[in-house]
Amino acid sequence: MTPPKVEPFDRYADGYDGWFDRHRAAYESELRAVGRLIPEGVGLEVGVGSGRFASPLGVRLGVDPSDRMLEKALGRGVDVVKAVGEVLPVRDSCLDYVLMVTTVCFLDDVVSVFREVYRVLKPGGSVVVAFIDRESMLGRLYRKRKAESVFYRVAEFYSVDEVVSLLREAEFREFEFIQTIFRSLPEIREVEEVREGYGEGSFVVVRAIKPGTEGGISLCRKA
Repeated sequence: MTPPKVEPFDRYADGYDGWFDRHRAAYESELRAVGRLIPEGVGLEVGVGSGRFASPLGVRLGVDPSDRMLEKALGRGVDVVKAVGEVLPVRDSCLDYVLMVTTVCFLDDVVSVFREVYRVLKPGGSVVVAFIDRESMLGRLYRKRKAESVFYRVAEFYSVDEVVSLLREAEFREFEFIQTIFRSLPEIREVEEVREGYGEGSFVVVRAIKPGTEGGISLCRKA
């Protein structure tokens, strides 16, 4: 049986993917913001979805529990594996970064996923988490209209402070913040600016570091 939080992404995969075309300027704003905090090296996207971020950002590997999402990401050139964030098919301490875009709101156990991400990162590696700030204009709107969305009705939105607290609980340190999306979606006709910090934009990207000195392990996929 398909889990309740996965079922909408299998059932309405085309509608989900079409959002990025319908809101092209907002999508490109988010893409630019995420790109600002992506480091060099070998990375993985957890909750890769249809590959709309992994593909243009050069993220080589993506995992997702939705078969339909994986099909679309594969079509965009991403190497995909069906998996959940709590159990990643990756060896210890081998990735330079892990990306998560609008994924935390659909997780069953955020800290468990962050700890698993911590496991697969090299010392000195980065986790990059992008999400809709619960306290932002768009976050308040999405919460108000949760019941109207086949996707967000099963979501749990978080504030920036809550995401940072959960990352700290998983032992991440050294936080950096980027924000964008300063207007409502119908008002966004051109790509929005990207600013440092948070508290103004609805779309926030936080990068945190796994403490330690970077190692040299390169074989990542589990046998």
